[in-house]
Amino acid sequence: MSATTTKIDEQITAIKARPYTRSLVRNEDGTWFAQIVEFPGCMTEGDTPEEALANLDDAMDGWIEVHLEDGDPIPESMTVADLSGRFLVRMPKSLHRALSQRAESEGVSLNQFTVTKLAQITGLG
Repeated sequence: MSATTTKIDEQITAIKARPYTRSLVRNEDGTWFAQIVEFPGCMTEGDTPEEALANLDDAMDGWIEVHLEDGDPIPESMTVADLSGRFLVRMPKSLHRALSQRAESEGVSLNQFTVTKLAQITGLG
């Protein structure tokens, strides 16, 4: 093994130790799709969740290696600590009105209504 290969392997290991976001979703055909959210194009599939995640580990090795060799930047991992919990959404006034009416009809604030609906959509609520 050359010194260059060893150095790249060490860099890959260090990068993979960061808390990158892994997404695992079941496909309609029963197979599993996995990706590293912060790495565009770093994705794979497997017949089981375990196989998809093992394949993702291999895909991650290749994705990082190519980016290191090409001198491309490696994105930082996104952690909850990096997020403020706030974001601004611009929307048509008609949508704003409809959301406000729904929140009022449910007896909650527009903020609470929106957070609840977003949590439901993402599967967190």
